[in-house]
Amino acid sequence: MKKFFLLQLLLLSGLCLKAQTIPIKDLQGRVTCGNKGVQGVIVTDGTDCVQTDAQGIYHLEAKRNVRFVYLTTPAGYLVPCQEKTIPLFFQQVDPTQPKKEYNFELVKNPENDISHLFTVQADAQVTSEKDVKEYGKYLKDMNSYLAAYRGKRDLFSIDCGDIVGDSPQLFPSYIQTVSSLDLPVFRAIGNHDMTYGGRTFEYSYHTFEQYFGPVYYSFNKGKAHYIVLNNCFYVNRDYQYIGYIDERTFTWLEQDLAFVPKGSPVFVVVHIPTSLTPKLKWNTLLQDETSNASGLYDLLKGYNAHIISGHTHFNLNICFNDSLMEHNTAAVCGIWWKADICMDGTPSGYGVYEVNGTDVKWFYKSAGHSADYQFRVYPAGSDEEYPSDIIANVWNWDDLWKVEWYENGKRMGEMTHYTGYDPEAKAICADKKRVEYDWISPIQTEHIFRATPKNAKAHIEVRVTDRFGRIYKQSLKQE
Repeated sequence: MKKFFLLQLLLLSGLCLKAQTIPIKDLQGRVTCGNKGVQGVIVTDGTDCVQTDAQGIYHLEAKRNVRFVYLTTPAGYLVPCQEKTIPLFFQQVDPTQPKKEYNFELVKNPENDISHLFTVQADAQVTSEKDVKEYGKYLKDMNSYLAAYRGKRDLFSIDCGDIVGDSPQLFPSYIQTVSSLDLPVFRAIGNHDMTYGGRTFEYSYHTFEQYFGPVYYSFNKGKAHYIVLNNCFYVNRDYQYIGYIDERTFTWLEQDLAFVPKGSPVFVVVHIPTSLTPKLKWNTLLQDETSNASGLYDLLKGYNAHIISGHTHFNLNICFNDSLMEHNTAAVCGIWWKADICMDGTPSGYGVYEVNGTDVKWFYKSAGHSADYQFRVYPAGSDEEYPSDIIANVWNWDDLWKVEWYENGKRMGEMTHYTGYDPEAKAICADKKRVEYDWISPIQTEHIFRATPKNAKAHIEVRVTDRFGRIYKQSLKQE
């Protein structure tokens, strides 16, 4: 027995010595623009962040399990795009070439990105080539909206994930279809973009990385800093996951933010919301919220921060405080490509954000409608719970919006805010032949309002004022 034990020790020692002989070399290279070095560019291996010197040269100390070396694309510059929408700010590390230099060539941005515009989409969740074609129709609306800004404004798009619905074989079709945007799309991984079946969380994002690069990274535009994170933590039980940010990501994020001046606008893109309520739920492991969100909030203190998320298939704005807000974006696919509204009644669409210096404004653009289409009004009798009331669903509402109503031209006051179902979404979800899936059901929303007309045949007008003072109106003639 002792001889056998000694033999095992010798074998293990040999394996350890062999492992120690595998070369681990420092990562180095140069960042240039027009063959001239660019100073001060942040370069990372996913853990440590360093800056390039006056010649554009960087050096990262060796460590194991490094998959990528990549940039925080600096303001005023662009990187090339593969397939028209995949920004090549990264290179995959090749351990078989220890002497390789990882060089990056930047291009001067032809537009002044101090003023820029971006769109936000979430949850295309295509599961078939038919869905991909429907997604292509949706993109026509986005292209139509962006046409007025091309060549005049720095443009890009953000995708909050769930690009596919557990169908990674559709990534190539998606990439070909989304190429019609012909602008950089910065993507977060969603839970339905993960690869299942591996023994650990780390396995879950490898397929996504093969197509789109690292699952957490950052870039700069003008005075704003953008961060994309992976908060879909796979727990290796079928397709189960929780909302969670791992320590390696936090370690990188601490260093990343150290280069960002306090007071700057910071946008954090994730798939799963950090929280759906202003106050964090206590002691929870959730699939619809990020369990350790408080750690993220701590790092964002001192910045004008906006968290942008998807996942829920409804629209919701949460104001945590004066400098931290979350925008949970409704689904591109509506009710899973069976209807062009979501389960809360929000039309399928996308967010539009305009950044000018440190000033940020936004609105929700419903696909197939004008930018002024910001709410839907229902006549009395549409809601079983409030049969005498008119109903208004104001999908991008937050606490600084105002929802008023007028009867025959007379202002009657603000409508009553309540939690309830959108009548159209409720009717669609009840039609199981249409939606196909038994588990689809409407959800109660907080962005809904009601009022009781005095005259059942009166002319009704609903007037909505958003937080930026923009006014939207809809009229309703009671029958």
